[in-house]
Amino acid sequence: MKLQALDILILLTYLVTMVVIGWALRKKARQNKENYLMGGKSLPWYMLGLSDASDMFDISGTMWMVSLCFVYGLKSIWIPWLWPVFNQVFLMMFLSRWLRRSNATTGAEWLAGRFGSAGKGVRSSHNIVVAFALLSCLGFLAYGFVGLGKFMQIFIPWDIVQPYIPFNVSAEYVPHFYGIVFTLFAMFYSILGGMHSIVVGDMIKYAIMIVACVSIAVIAMIKLHSEGAVNVPEGWLDPLFGARLDLNWAGIVDDANKKIEEDGFSLFGIFFMMMLFKGIFASLAGPAPNYDMQKILSTRSPQEASKMSGFVSIILLPVRYAMVMGLTVLALLYYPQISGELQSPAGTDFEKILPAAVNAFIPVGLLGLVLTGLLGAFMGTFSGTLNAAQAYIVNDIYLKYVDPHASTKKVITMNYISGSAVVALGVVLGLFVKDVNTVLQWIVSGLYGGYVAANMLKWYWWRFNASGFYWGMLSGIVPAIALAVLKSFNIIGGLDLYYWPLLFLLSLAGSIMGTYAAPHTEINVLKDFYKTVRPWGFWKPVHELVLKEDPAFKGNRNFKLNMFNVVLGIIGQLCLTILPMYLVLWMKAPLLLTVGVLLVILVILKKTWWNKLNEY
Repeated sequence: MKLQALDILILLTYLVTMVVIGWALRKKARQNKENYLMGGKSLPWYMLGLSDASDMFDISGTMWMVSLCFVYGLKSIWIPWLWPVFNQVFLMMFLSRWLRRSNATTGAEWLAGRFGSAGKGVRSSHNIVVAFALLSCLGFLAYGFVGLGKFMQIFIPWDIVQPYIPFNVSAEYVPHFYGIVFTLFAMFYSILGGMHSIVVGDMIKYAIMIVACVSIAVIAMIKLHSEGAVNVPEGWLDPLFGARLDLNWAGIVDDANKKIEEDGFSLFGIFFMMMLFKGIFASLAGPAPNYDMQKILSTRSPQEASKMSGFVSIILLPVRYAMVMGLTVLALLYYPQISGELQSPAGTDFEKILPAAVNAFIPVGLLGLVLTGLLGAFMGTFSGTLNAAQAYIVNDIYLKYVDPHASTKKVITMNYISGSAVVALGVVLGLFVKDVNTVLQWIVSGLYGGYVAANMLKWYWWRFNASGFYWGMLSGIVPAIALAVLKSFNIIGGLDLYYWPLLFLLSLAGSIMGTYAAPHTEINVLKDFYKTVRPWGFWKPVHELVLKEDPAFKGNRNFKLNMFNVVLGIIGQLCLTILPMYLVLWMKAPLLLTVGVLLVILVILKKTWWNKLNEY
């Protein structure tokens, strides 16, 4: 165990601070439901953007990215399109504004503005989106829980802790034990202080992460400069790719070839096209009902919602990838020193590279900051996800079906109870998760495969109704759950992403058949939604009715401009991703070219996006 007294002191100080923040802000959070769940919609966009970026800077995702960077090199910048990461660009350019104009509290409440508040189809659509939101939140809690446990196990070996524990824990469940311990801290401050404590905690954590990430990048640059070069396969330093991956680690790190085979990324051209196809549809569907949506709905105005979504990429990507590439370089330079830490019964566990490299190469004091920042990354993601789950349980189940006239005290009490129940269930699910990549692949490719079709059509097609939404979601989610069950019993295999088109088509078929099985949404609801949100798409019949009532009304004709900005934004996002990687690797010519491209994009977007935020 390399942790020294100073590192432990820094870590304990952070944990105590988070508890104090939750306790100090509990009274402010308890004033009313909106204050608890959304910070009273009074927080500025840059604070919410930093908090959102902080939630995305999760420990499990960062461990996954370091493992990808180690094995796939600069080609790893494409693999997070599985989420897809460029959904933030679609949000930035137009969808965040559309969502915020609804003035809703949750995604389920938003549906009432789109489909109305009465009728069997409306109730069904409401229930299915709540079910999806909770399933998604529980999946993310289990995903973060497993990553945290694997991370802490390297820093605090079980043989040191075991004598002080009055019960036995098998080696398989040691990471889960650590996950439970640190989950309790995150649960305390997020449940007590609500959105206010989450945002304040995220800001503190992100300040620590900036120092930690920059320090790791500098250490890696110094070590690389003195050593000369990293020993990697041909093509590792090239972000471009062909039909096949063609990375051969034989004689360098043989198990890396095994990982490439297990991941299913060898046919990289097909894999990329699948990611792009899925990513565009998923991005057009808007944010999933999780912490990202809650932050957008918590902004002060539609314009600030767009600014917040844009700020997320700027504040997140350069800092995160400075750490990712820094730790990758250190692991490559000194692989023999950490290889023993990566071994597991199944072979080399590349997801352990991050904690192993931090433990081996980061000096005392800075190690405490890095450990604190990464632990805070888990707590931030955990608390944001938990807040979203509480919002759905309290706002869309308890207040809708159990006690619509509940007092503020009852509402806050229900938030406490629901938060505790969600944490307990997330922990139980986490006990059955094999590794970070397994649950990640199912969430982004399986579960979201059932989400995309219905949630895309709700924005762009006037005829789409609550019945179509319900059947579309149901016909996507049920096969997604079946996929997880069949894969867990090894009845079927392969990458979850390759099942996505089937899930999407099933959901699309359910959406269309469900839509025509019921009348269109009540026309006044459609007109109110169209006038308030002002989407583009197939809204001509509604647009004509609105014009009859208000001849001065102007529809949204910015489809081409939005798509132009999206393309520029995605290129800019890639530049922000690869820029710190080139910097750490001392690749000067590509770095200068990337900076030049990024500056041109920023100048154009200033004119085509920022200056027009109040116009559409």
